[in-house]
Amino acid sequence: MITNGFTYFATLVLIAGVLVGAQKLTKWKFFEYVPPVVLLYLIGMLGCTFKLWDTAATKEAYSALRNPILYAMIFVMLLRCDIRQILKLGPKMLLGFFTATITIAIGFVATYAIMHPLLGEGAWRGLGALCGSWMGGSGNLVAVADALQATEAQLAGASIVDSIDYSIWVMFLLWAITLAPKFNKWVKANTKTLDEVSSRLDAEFAQAQTKKVDFPSLIFLLGLALFVSAVCTNLGTALRDASPSWLKVFDVATYRIVLVSIIGLVLAMTPVGKIAGSTELSNIMLYMVIGLIASRASFLELFEAGMAWWIVAGFVILLIHGVLMILFAKLFKLDMFTGLRGRADGPHGLCGGHLRRHWCRLSYVDFRLMA
Repeated sequence: MITNGFTYFATLVLIAGVLVGAQKLTKWKFFEYVPPVVLLYLIGMLGCTFKLWDTAATKEAYSALRNPILYAMIFVMLLRCDIRQILKLGPKMLLGFFTATITIAIGFVATYAIMHPLLGEGAWRGLGALCGSWMGGSGNLVAVADALQATEAQLAGASIVDSIDYSIWVMFLLWAITLAPKFNKWVKANTKTLDEVSSRLDAEFAQAQTKKVDFPSLIFLLGLALFVSAVCTNLGTALRDASPSWLKVFDVATYRIVLVSIIGLVLAMTPVGKIAGSTELSNIMLYMVIGLIASRASFLELFEAGMAWWIVAGFVILLIHGVLMILFAKLFKLDMFTGLRGRADGPHGLCGGHLRRHWCRLSYVDFRLMA
């Protein structure tokens, strides 16, 4: 059993490195359905369940590392979110983006209202984190969970639903690509604007890819991220203590995350946002945070929370989201690519051929806004 805090943290980072390396070296198709970040969560939970480390002895290391790395990760992720680039997508694309966000939110609220007696006490916290993920990716999952003070068991449930339900959803979307021409004809969609935007952003993406990730860039981003994390940690505490009583309904983590997000979004519009390496650094921090959170979640707690009902709830949410998106697509004449994306950030968008490549290339614009 591991009792040393540094050994505990080093073990988690090593596991993450091995999983990511295995994906790159083996190119095993399995990783397309169960990505390394999900495997890291499952392995971390197994380590906790079988007491690979002493949770009491390593608690101090966990508490000291988790939130500072989380806030630094959020900051670096948001450096890729230049609002000006998002506005270039045009009104119809933005309409599709916000419609997806709203319908996902409706799906979560409606499902919780129907199924909350079956999901366990405080399930809304875990579902809130899952909602953040389906609106904007794994970074949102841990950020929203921190803001809502979700337990490790609730976050574990959300992560497993994210993996199982969403993987099946994406497979359905990929199958539905063949129906795109008929769907677009049914909704009377015009894809001319989408093609023009895709071509323009393709050229911008190609230019951005020429930037080299080097040591000066990484060390600067790392130092800046950690500094911003430290400042916002202290300033968030001070602001909450000084805030009026009606604002103290928000916990200190919310103050800190809002501050980090504002700084990240502002700097994204400056030369700092163009520094190469933010994607790589934020991913490293994401795996560190996921590993730490997973290491405190036991499968025994998960089974007690009624995991089967969580998985059912995930499918109900996706069903509501899908039906509403079809209705909105018909109402606003949205093509399948714009209207039926898997989630609001769109990496798994329903887009065939060159359109899928263009949508994936929008990742440098990064829609992973905080929920």
